[in-house]
Amino acid sequence: MFRYQQMKQVIFYILCILLFASTISCDRKRVFEAYRTLDQNGWNKDSVVVFKVALKDTTRNNNLYVNIRNKGTYPYSNLWLFLTIGAPDGKQHTDTVEFSLAEASGRWKGSGIGDLHDNQILYKSSVFFPHKGNYTFQIKQGMRDNVLQGIRDVGLRIERTY
Repeated sequence: MFRYQQMKQVIFYILCILLFASTISCDRKRVFEAYRTLDQNGWNKDSVVVFKVALKDTTRNNNLYVNIRNKGTYPYSNLWLFLTIGAPDGKQHTDTVEFSLAEASGRWKGSGIGDLHDNQILYKSSVFFPHKGNYTFQIKQGMRDNVLQGIRDVGLRIERTY
């Protein structure tokens, strides 16, 4: 009986260690990830979501993701964004991109709990940052609404491609 209890404890501890190790290793690619919560009254057309990122590795390429958390009350199936990347040397690059948040059937994409849906959308793959230093990522909504309802959080993720 005593040996059985000890064996159960050993197995439990081993499983905990494995779970912890796999959680850490799953996100080894992450260079940066953060979210900004938007005003509860909506995302104003003039509001800019800003991420300042200190990048040190100029030898590897990176994938850039935009993370969007939308409510089920978001009135559209897509989202237009203006994204600007400012480099340490002062150069800027701006893109206008459209992200699809819902299937043609109307079903929300991404994962969700209740009325909140979380999407991690690839914005650019295999991006090379040639300079060490501080990069600025700016995101503005590009929809026709002056105040866009239904988007709760906007995030940015940068991960190594290895």
